[in-house]
Amino acid sequence: MSIDKEKKTELIEEYSRSKTDTGSPEVQIAILTQRIENLTEHFQSHNKDNHSKTGLMRLINQRRSLLAYLKRSKKDSYDKLIDKLGLRK
Repeated sequence: MSIDKEKKTELIEEYSRSKTDTGSPEVQIAILTQRIENLTEHFQSHNKDNHSKTGLMRLINQRRSLLAYLKRSKKDSYDKLIDKLGLRK
């Protein structure tokens, strides 16, 4: 389950560092989080969709490695992002 173009541009505007920033770890993590949330909603009614579960696990692993990189390189940015997205309670 992908996200629509309007939602993606909204996420980029909200989490970007500058006006032309589209690939920073913060933006990538926000987009991955939205895609993960969409897939978890999808599994509420399609619990036997094993191919999508594989894709979900890939997205989770990718987000986890981006979060680890952000935590190593910019701890304050990591803390702000975790609070804003509601991860790691």
